[in-house]
Amino acid sequence: MKNHDDEPSLDGAPPGHAVIPVAQPAQPAIRAAGRDRYLDTLRAVALARVVAFHSFSGAVWLSLVFPSMGVMFALAGSLMARSLDRPAAGVLRSRTRRLLLPLWAYAIIVLGLLFAAGWRPWQEEEGSWLDIALWFFPIGVPPYPENAGTTSYLADSTWGFQAEEILWYIRAYFWFMLLSPLLLKAFRQFPRVTLLAPLMLLVALNQETAVPLPDWANSPVTDFATYGSCWILGFAHHEGLLRKLRLPTVIALALALMALGLSWAASHLGEEGWNLNAIPLAQALWSLGFCAVLLRLSPVWTALPGPMRILDGVVTLMNNRAITIYLWHNLLLVAAVPLIDLGWENPTLSEAIPWLLSSDWLMFLVVWPLLGITILCLGWVEDMAAGRPPRMWPSGSGTLAPRVPDQRPAG
Repeated sequence: MKNHDDEPSLDGAPPGHAVIPVAQPAQPAIRAAGRDRYLDTLRAVALARVVAFHSFSGAVWLSLVFPSMGVMFALAGSLMARSLDRPAAGVLRSRTRRLLLPLWAYAIIVLGLLFAAGWRPWQEEEGSWLDIALWFFPIGVPPYPENAGTTSYLADSTWGFQAEEILWYIRAYFWFMLLSPLLLKAFRQFPRVTLLAPLMLLVALNQETAVPLPDWANSPVTDFATYGSCWILGFAHHEGLLRKLRLPTVIALALALMALGLSWAASHLGEEGWNLNAIPLAQALWSLGFCAVLLRLSPVWTALPGPMRILDGVVTLMNNRAITIYLWHNLLLVAAVPLIDLGWENPTLSEAIPWLLSSDWLMFLVVWPLLGITILCLGWVEDMAAGRPPRMWPSGSGTLAPRVPDQRPAG
């Protein structure tokens, strides 16, 4: 597949259409050609925040500071709407390939390690070989062992759960992608209703009188309802509808949504406190308001501004290897534990820097070199999925494919 601009949210080339403010209604502006480094930067920040959230124990406040998952769904929705200016069948084939090939590489390695640790899902109650297919086709929750090996095997016997836990985003993205042709058609006919429909579904699911969902549908439906409005907000960004609203109006509406989210969270705190990931309705409201402001601002960055240019290579690499970073970071955090334990076994280090060895900051710092090794070893799969020549470390200028100019008026 050679259309480099048709890529998923966690892909090497994120949505690149930049919206230029309309100066005069009679002369609508044209979307800028080339990369939109503002959106590239948002994706890089979102990925770094995801890694940080899983690195720092108890850092639930990060879900408030920057709701990464909502941001990534919103960016993906914007790019999906752009892609669907072309025939839907070709877009879905291309995006499915881009998503599934890196997932398959991940699944083959993880399942190989699980089988080597002695896991046999077909020997478990109600287990079968067919369940394994969910690791390769993300339409439902795949099976995983409660314990795999011993505590000396990859440090933690629950690593199978850690490997499966992050797949919820891949599954939700896959369903959003498949439903996007219908969702975009509905949005263009009934924008407000379509935007708010996932929130209304989530409200209904939270009612005491709501009919419980079956186990197989609980996670997919809840994820769709939680982040569906963010995805559809991306449609509004692409269509130029957000640009038609005055910034103070968007900020006021966003603050109202976020205040409702905080209010709901305050009355539904659980064991994890203010972790919005555990409070779906609060997460949905907070993320939608947060993303509305980010996408309404949407400054035109054909290059990173001023001092930020020092991060250009990092932003480019993270966008080119976003799926690899997302898929592997959780398992690599588990693998970082025995590496840190080696420091404790060294008397010199354990006496000189015990504060560092016991700090979550060390976990956060160690995981990035491990991710770098993984990018070198497996990142090229993303290039194959995109129909590009394999690249070992795509961080330089020109490694993100330029966008074809979009002549749709910004509105």
